[in-house]
Amino acid sequence: LVTFPIMFMVALLTGSLATRLKDNAKQSANSAYRTKILFETNQLLQRETDEQAVIKATAGQLLKLLRKDIVVYLANGQELDSPSIFRTPDSNQCELISENEKAVAAWVLRNNKHAGATTNTLPGAKCLYLSIRSTGGALAVVGIAVESGHPLQSFEKNLMVALLDECALALEKELTMREKQQAEAQAGQEALRANLLRAISHDLRTPLTSISGNANILMERADQLEPEKRRSLFTAIYDDAMWLINLVENLLAITKIEDNRVNMNMEPELLEDIFSEALSHLDRNACKHHIRTELADDMLMADMDARLMVQVVINIVNNAIKYTPEGSHITLSAEKSGQSVIVEIADDGPGVSAEARERLFDRFYTVGNERGDGRRGLGLGLSLCKSIITAHGGTIEAIKNEPQGTIFRFTLHASEVNAHE
Repeated sequence: LVTFPIMFMVALLTGSLATRLKDNAKQSANSAYRTKILFETNQLLQRETDEQAVIKATAGQLLKLLRKDIVVYLANGQELDSPSIFRTPDSNQCELISENEKAVAAWVLRNNKHAGATTNTLPGAKCLYLSIRSTGGALAVVGIAVESGHPLQSFEKNLMVALLDECALALEKELTMREKQQAEAQAGQEALRANLLRAISHDLRTPLTSISGNANILMERADQLEPEKRRSLFTAIYDDAMWLINLVENLLAITKIEDNRVNMNMEPELLEDIFSEALSHLDRNACKHHIRTELADDMLMADMDARLMVQVVINIVNNAIKYTPEGSHITLSAEKSGQSVIVEIADDGPGVSAEARERLFDRFYTVGNERGDGRRGLGLGLSLCKSIITAHGGTIEAIKNEPQGTIFRFTLHASEVNAHE
């Protein structure tokens, strides 16, 4: 009689402790699983750089957790974008994007609350809809295909909400980075506009004043001037006008390239043809310098847009003409090195300092060398050359020429020539 109550109490106590230990073990397992899923999700989302990839990674984790079909709508202001559907391998392929379902998702987006199946708000929907929230409102809406009479368990709901919070943080981070990039781009455009206006106000005044002054002299005293003097004034007007035309062309070209509005017509071209075409469109002062080409192989070819590459050669050679004294030697050469063609344009002028060579290709940068015509360039020609060469997948640099002068060197992808062609 005494043993039975004692054993009964011991059995009750042991059973209670075993049940509690079992519950604790289950909670610990659930907590470990929750931590594992959240850690995996965090790692996945950190590697993604755009919102579609973030949504795809989050949907993959939700599929792993819930084993139910998922539909995701990204928000475009107060409107829903096109849905993305993610299905499980054993999906019954039920319709998830009917007009009724979209209406429920739109309600969730506007009100930033959950609705749909298993809720008291619009319970006739096939999916349970939840918003992916940020501090500024809903960023997206997620729909989970929930079978009638089979609501999600509390643990699944909690873990699902935690996953959506991770997704919200990733989307908000991506949105912030996009806004930052837009702000930086806008700031860069404003800086470019300010620099351009500053450069124009200082550097265009001289040629415009010269053109108007010389034209005024010709209008008022053309009959009194000697032919030699009239020709000199006409030449000055022509030089100033060509300088302005080249400036505008460089501005337009560099703007198109940086806005990706230039259609690159990449074809194999002979370097000899490119050099010949460029040398026929040089500054009129080219005759005062010794310009020659050196090609070890007359059939040397490279992949390029011929029109743009001619512009590169013209800009670099004209730059050498303007900043070297009369009688200087300018040499254009090219040779093949592996899968590349190395092009060099060298002069034996006074050269530039090492510090200046590092900045030669910066926009609006000009060296301190004095030009014979008194005009200072805007520093766009070499910047344009760098943009064109970069668009071709090559590199460009300025190095010291021995014993004096400067060498502009850039690379292009070499083309093979078949003998039967």
